[in-house]
Amino acid sequence: MKSYHLDPGRGLAGLTLQERDEPEPGRGQVVVRIRANSLGFRDLKVLAGDYVLPIRPGVVPGCEGAGEVVAVGEDVDRVKPGDRVAATVFPRWLDGPFRRENAAQLGTMLDGVLTEYAVLDEDGVVPVPEHLSYEEAAAFPLAAVTAWNALTSGGLLRPGATVLTLGSGAVSLFALRFATLAGARVIVTTSSAAKAERLRALGADEVIDYRENPAWAEKVRALTDDLGVDLVVDATGPLEQSLKSVAPTGEVAFVGYWLSGAAGAEPVHPGSLFMAGAVLRRVATGSRAHFLELNRAVETHRVRPVIDRVFSFEQVPDAFEYCESGGGFGKVIIGHT
Repeated sequence: MKSYHLDPGRGLAGLTLQERDEPEPGRGQVVVRIRANSLGFRDLKVLAGDYVLPIRPGVVPGCEGAGEVVAVGEDVDRVKPGDRVAATVFPRWLDGPFRRENAAQLGTMLDGVLTEYAVLDEDGVVPVPEHLSYEEAAAFPLAAVTAWNALTSGGLLRPGATVLTLGSGAVSLFALRFATLAGARVIVTTSSAAKAERLRALGADEVIDYRENPAWAEKVRALTDDLGVDLVVDATGPLEQSLKSVAPTGEVAFVGYWLSGAAGAEPVHPGSLFMAGAVLRRVATGSRAHFLELNRAVETHRVRPVIDRVFSFEQVPDAFEYCESGGGFGKVIIGHT
């Protein structure tokens, strides 16, 4: 079988395609024939060796993948050969709060899914909804689960709530879709009129061009009669603007911390945190339980992801370069033949 391997910190020069023996499952494990993967900003950070979690040299990268179970080990009873499954990003985080002992992640500390065959714990996979193709299913494990956790775990998402989600990346696109399904009013920030038009077509009630409105929190306050929004899904920052946009007793779901402190941004002043009067909640993707909850909503409403472009397994380096260009809209998918 073929699998990609990573020498962290060397970028694409450290990405190699190698030939390995097909794996065998151990007790409690399954072998999945990967049919599709997804790439995004997180993968670029891992490639550059600039990620929040440790990266093991030689690791198989990629944390988003879907495929077919082809073999199971002893004592496996959740799945069987032939089942369509998607991998969970944190295979040891089954439920409850995110803890240090749950932090082993696919594609950094554990071998990931940019491979033809992956060995995964049976608890580290979830069923793929019937209406989704493998390419569509591969778009959900990271961005969709993150958006779901950001929206639902704080208890503020309800009909009539106002949600602000930042940017038009994959997390924000899923947040827009799920918040709309819940009956919320959704405000989205973006960088161009073309993206704004697409966001409105996907259900955004209001779109703010942050290039035209650098102090976009003022626009958010104006759109909410100076009340602020109930919930901010902060995937891009700057955090200071999110804190100025949220209502007292609201919440900022803090997703993209590495972007909120982007070049040129001032550090967040403690007074901004105090004056916001809101909860700042860290969101680290989500657990297996989050993924299963998400899948129920996806099945009920037949949700499909926004896919920007599909590359072949042999074109993974090209896919990384395309992600780095930053011009896409939706998920970048790797399809296996």
